[in-house]
Amino acid sequence: MGLTIAQKIIAQHLISGEMKPGNEIALRIDQTLTQDATGTMAYLEFETMGIDRVKTERSVAYIDHNTLQCGFENPDDHRYIQSVAAKHGIWFSRPGNGICHQVHLERFGIPGKTLIGSDSHTPTGGGLGMLAFGAGGMDVAVAMGGGAYYITMPKMYKVNLTGHLRPYVTAKDVSLEILRILSVKGGVGAIIEWGGPGIETLNVPQRATITNMGTELGATTSIFPSDEMTRAFLKAQGREQDYVPLSSDSDAVYDRVIDIDLSALEPLIACPHSPDNVVKVSELANVKVDQVCVGSCTNSSLQDMLTVAGMLKGRTVCPGVSMSVSPGSRQVLTMLSDMGALNDILLSGARLLECACGPCIGMGFSPNSAGVSLRTFNRNFLGRSGTKDGQVYLCSPETAVASALTGHITDPRTLGEAPAVSLPDTFKVDDSAVLAPLPEDQAKDAPILRGPNIKEFPAGNPVTDEIKASLTLKVGDNITTDHIMPAGAKILPYRSNIPYLSQFCFGVVDETFAERAKAAGQSIIVGGSNYGQGSSREHAALVPLYLGVRAVIVKSFARIHVANLINAGILPLTFENPEDYEKLNQGDELLLTGLEEGMKTGTVLLKDVTAGTEIRLNAQLTERQRGMLKAGGLLAYTKEEAQA
Repeated sequence: MGLTIAQKIIAQHLISGEMKPGNEIALRIDQTLTQDATGTMAYLEFETMGIDRVKTERSVAYIDHNTLQCGFENPDDHRYIQSVAAKHGIWFSRPGNGICHQVHLERFGIPGKTLIGSDSHTPTGGGLGMLAFGAGGMDVAVAMGGGAYYITMPKMYKVNLTGHLRPYVTAKDVSLEILRILSVKGGVGAIIEWGGPGIETLNVPQRATITNMGTELGATTSIFPSDEMTRAFLKAQGREQDYVPLSSDSDAVYDRVIDIDLSALEPLIACPHSPDNVVKVSELANVKVDQVCVGSCTNSSLQDMLTVAGMLKGRTVCPGVSMSVSPGSRQVLTMLSDMGALNDILLSGARLLECACGPCIGMGFSPNSAGVSLRTFNRNFLGRSGTKDGQVYLCSPETAVASALTGHITDPRTLGEAPAVSLPDTFKVDDSAVLAPLPEDQAKDAPILRGPNIKEFPAGNPVTDEIKASLTLKVGDNITTDHIMPAGAKILPYRSNIPYLSQFCFGVVDETFAERAKAAGQSIIVGGSNYGQGSSREHAALVPLYLGVRAVIVKSFARIHVANLINAGILPLTFENPEDYEKLNQGDELLLTGLEEGMKTGTVLLKDVTAGTEIRLNAQLTERQRGMLKAGGLLAYTKEEAQA
């Protein structure tokens, strides 16, 4: 039996475990990346391990999230990350150099390599043929120290593409189509491989848009073959020597195969407040638009920007619309300028923002009250834009620009002939904004620069045989990490200050939660299905840990978040019978008993002391995960293992 692309890369990097779906496997990691919203905590964790130098082939620290410097907090974090990077062998991408996934694709990604990043959209690298995973900061810290990255061996899905995209239909529409088919939890436990004759019509930036959005499916990661399109992209970046051909075997077996005819697609749009709430753009004609944002790690490539410039050339943004454009990297911005396309954007009345994440994570450019905002981003969760009642839609750059010009949601096919866009054979390469680490002989005496906002992360508590705690919060399905630990300009500067950050925990759901959790001392959270979807931010585990959360009981978890809970020392449990969710009420006193044995057998008994009922729960844990929980989390476990 042949192998898929992902199985081939896994086999080459397998340290332990069997490649059977459901088994825990350990992988050797070639590259890591961090961004500044999660990076400070990841490097504090790396320092705790006491390792002088990273062991990876390449580790890069990017500054792209918290670039709004309206106080000392963000610049202090940036200074700290830069000093840690210089000392410990990590490359440092300066503020303004671009979004981590765009820059990594351009300058560092290599087909066939493994990559983990403390950002959930790290699978963008799959557009280049990398096996790239989003992960929590602790997992990244361990990988930088030479440790393995553990995942559950995924199932394999295949999406066969045929035909070719018609004018004004894009890779973003392909992403929205697969979200329409699978939903935000349809990819859980699977790696999605894209293939078929249709992929020959998609270049690397288009493929990267698709693998980027694969995160919203809940997929472990997504990947394309490495072929002549890949070679052409690497050659244009001056990196043809990094090219490695990669393809699946003709007799590879997949758990599910999905067929999509590119020629049959039309412009699609995701309505508030979920990426899988997808309809045809033509169905929403005449919905008034207040704001349009083009950019993010999903749609900020040179191809996207040239398309935007071509559509805006000689036209003016509708007076009732505020429009922003955020190039994904300094390379994209300088090439736009050199090619004269930047002028077309500026003359249209669109506002040029920094080469950073910006509005995507609520860092500026929020919509007006109840405003309709069309964004080329990957997430439209409630409140993520920074405006609690903002109505955020996700669409392609083409649909976004068409709507900005008319003032209402507009199918771009109504605008006439699409602008012709072709990428140059050679990209402008200037890596001066990526700083190399200090040589080892100089690094040992280099100082680490910490600001007053940088606090220690909370220590986990070992899971003992019994947990008695209040049910302080009960939530529904599809709770995102934005619900648990919001982003935005007001909160992100405190990502290195867990005590301060804690007051915002679950603020979108229940503004009283943080205060009640502190008062309870120990607490348990109950949730529905797909709990913890979205960002890889480990703060969504560390902050509840600080507030005394000892266990989370849900119908099902998102992959990265359950790993982060275990890393933090919080016990993740699922209902044996999902209908038992209805039996528990916020405020009940709960008792988990026989945990030492239950974590081994996989079944734990929950007693609702208030209601006088008992519920059976699943504890789906590996031996290593049990050890982590008994030690109080990943860092404590790593220390114990090192001492042993």
